[in-house]
Amino acid sequence: MQTSPQFFKPGSNPLTRMFFFVLLSVFMMIADARSDAISEVRRVIAIVIFPLQKLAYLPFSLQERVEQYISDFKLIEEIDHLRHEYLSSRYDFFRLRALTSENERLRALLGAAKQTEIQTILAEILYVPRDPFSRKITVGKGSSSGVKAGQIVIDDLGVIGQVTQIYPWTAEITLITDKNHLVPVQIERNSLRTVISGTGRNGELELRFLSISTDIQEGDLLITSGIGGVYPPGLPVGRVTHIEYDRSHKFARIICTPVAGVDRHRQVLILTSSPPPVTEIPDNPESHASQTKRKI
Repeated sequence: MQTSPQFFKPGSNPLTRMFFFVLLSVFMMIADARSDAISEVRRVIAIVIFPLQKLAYLPFSLQERVEQYISDFKLIEEIDHLRHEYLSSRYDFFRLRALTSENERLRALLGAAKQTEIQTILAEILYVPRDPFSRKITVGKGSSSGVKAGQIVIDDLGVIGQVTQIYPWTAEITLITDKNHLVPVQIERNSLRTVISGTGRNGELELRFLSISTDIQEGDLLITSGIGGVYPPGLPVGRVTHIEYDRSHKFARIICTPVAGVDRHRQVLILTSSPPPVTEIPDNPESHASQTKRKI
């Protein structure tokens, strides 16, 4: 029975085998440097073992993908957290700005209250009607807080309106721009007394029945005269913005703009007490003296 000859005998020396493989390696390196035959063999071997390399690297690739997914998930959570913190800080900023503005408004209102030297109630505006022809608002103070019909409502700039309807916890205020509302006023520049009325349009008042020869100018400030005892004297009401003269009519058309307004505020002051009414002094001093003597 013939057997294939063995290259190494079972009992060959290990040094001999090592020497053989060293020579084979040197030969292959020289052949690789001298020709491209070995590189072609290397390319073929690389193509053959590539699927095995991919399969062997698959667990590491899966581990990297899982780690990347976890990292991305944490990054998304961090971004969401930072976005929430940013929005919260912006909300706090807006609230702080609103509170700062409100604080300035309240200080101005308190300053207005000190200037009038009249007892007041601070009320917050609850409702502003959407009806463009309605010039009334509702505030969050009523008869339970001491509010009464006829009381005057102001802000830090001037007169807003008058309380017309009372409920236990709310009150309705008719604005001075209402077409049925009249306010006794006088021109601050020359103390000329007259009556101003609303036109029913927002931001517009009108001085009626003033002669074309009346001493009035654009830019004149109109303040309450105190005549009648309803409105305290000296409160700003409006400013003259437009004057039309028509020689065919006896009266001039005078348009004014309110100095105060509910469109820029959330709180108003309700005057709960009024000063003594301003009495008109007659033009004839002798008659006034005789009236005084009779009273004495």
